[in-house]
Amino acid sequence: MMVGMAGLEGVEQPRPRSGAAAAHWTTAVEDEQAFKALELFGNPTEGEVRLPSRPESAATARRITSCVMLRQWQLPPQTAEYGVLLVSELVGNAVRHTGARVFGLRMLRRRGWVRIEVRDPSRGLPCLMPVGEMDVSGRGLFLVDKLSDRWGVDLLPRGKTTWFEMRATDR
Repeated sequence: MMVGMAGLEGVEQPRPRSGAAAAHWTTAVEDEQAFKALELFGNPTEGEVRLPSRPESAATARRITSCVMLRQWQLPPQTAEYGVLLVSELVGNAVRHTGARVFGLRMLRRRGWVRIEVRDPSRGLPCLMPVGEMDVSGRGLFLVDKLSDRWGVDLLPRGKTTWFEMRATDR
């Protein structure tokens, strides 16, 4: 039985690539996109990177975070995976709830720790809500709370910085 995309029965579907070739190709494409994002927006380890407050900026922030954590800092893949997921949640909150035109992304590394910050101009504080098994939204800060070692919010004269920290060991 051939399973295709709904509504496209009978239309030839792209064939999945073999494991190693697909992984190499995907990694190369993702690396290229990440390097382009770093070139265009800057490196968040050298200073705050300002990104437009649009849903598609979450993908840019994920690419940048992945590139820095895996390539520049040479952290283990699971640490990078958690960092990418959590930065996506913080960026999603900044885009969805603040009404800002831009937000800032900054990444700091010190011995044994990684800190990732998302700054926005809203002084409204994020709220960690109880999450039900069937909830389809509102899980962002729950994930940040569960997967990071520490997280918090620093109020600024004009806005806030929401951050998380994770223990990190080199590969």
